[in-house]
Amino acid sequence: MNNFMRFILFTCFVILVSCGKKETKQIPTGRAVRGTFYVDLYEEGEIEAIQSTNILAPRISWRYGNLKITEMVKDGQEVNAGDTLIVFDPSEVLKSIVDAESSLEIALEEYDRMLAQHASDLEDLKAAYEVSRLSHEISKIRFESSVHESEIMKREIQLNLDKAEISLQRAKEQINNRLKIQNEEVKQKKISINQFQLRLDEAHETLQMLNVVSPSSGIAIIEVNRSSDNKFQIGDQCWGGLSIIKLPNLSSLKAITQINEVDISKINEGLNVEIKPDAFSDSTYAGNVSKIANLAVNKERSSKIKVFPVEILLSETNKNLLPGLTVSCRIIIDKIDDVLYIPLDAVNREGESTFVYKKSGGGYNKTEVETGINNTDYIVILDGLKEGDDIALINPFEEESTEEPDNTVES
Repeated sequence: MNNFMRFILFTCFVILVSCGKKETKQIPTGRAVRGTFYVDLYEEGEIEAIQSTNILAPRISWRYGNLKITEMVKDGQEVNAGDTLIVFDPSEVLKSIVDAESSLEIALEEYDRMLAQHASDLEDLKAAYEVSRLSHEISKIRFESSVHESEIMKREIQLNLDKAEISLQRAKEQINNRLKIQNEEVKQKKISINQFQLRLDEAHETLQMLNVVSPSSGIAIIEVNRSSDNKFQIGDQCWGGLSIIKLPNLSSLKAITQINEVDISKINEGLNVEIKPDAFSDSTYAGNVSKIANLAVNKERSSKIKVFPVEILLSETNKNLLPGLTVSCRIIIDKIDDVLYIPLDAVNREGESTFVYKKSGGGYNKTEVETGINNTDYIVILDGLKEGDDIALINPFEEESTEEPDNTVES
């Protein structure tokens, strides 16, 4: 046989062998395990401090306009007592200080001029009074020495004395009236000056209030601005008295989660919880359910799903556990010792029949099982399997066009 014929025969052999090969389907499997079975519920939550100091926006007068953030500490930054946390726009307050200082200066100048004018007016009135007094004295002397005067002259002298007394009394009343008027003017001007001074003092106090400092050391956690659903940031406006930053006490922490209304009946205070931060998935912390809300709320503003807020008290703290961290909460609802369980994905149902595909030799047999309670990932097997049995997690006969499945059910 020549070389060409050998090559042709070899090529045909390779093709026949290749066509005869069938790709083996990879079947993911699980194993029946005996041990402690946990009935649990997984929910997402967020770490919060049990006790926190709220840093509020200052309550200031309407005349200074809206509060606008111009400087702010970074979210999660460590701060010491006295450190600046927030600075609000001082422009309106500074303008008010300038206006109040100017008004106060003008009022003081007017007060000084008024006092000088009062003194001058009193001097004029006192001089007029002195003239009236002297005129009265002269008229009195003339009257006393008019014994030998004629009746006509006596009446004239008496008339002049009466006029002098009236003039003297009028001069005295003018001084008294002027003093009353001046005292009232001084009183009103002092009130005006005091108002300008109070306004100036208020503006200075407000200016200090716009620089918010930390009352103690801690971690600054910026609050959510309900107007934007984002955390407060530079440029945001807010109302006085609104909580802008929290300084949490990190010695005691809790996780806040939400339980769907269909599951809330399973949750009781005191249940153990495993808490795993998303940012540190290799760390797990212990806790227990400490509070369950009495009323359901909407999960989100636009959602009709009802949930119950639940608080979980952490049994320990760690420098990595900070308020605001997202955590996975595994709530242990029940614990059953010494039971057989398999992955939930391995269980199949057809009508009233519950079965698995148990590995047997090089294939799989459809095996009927009796199941018990299940959790998110596993289910208890009461009958039909034994410890160590391997089962398929998918239908091993699916998409197998050339192989007829063995539908004989083992019992």
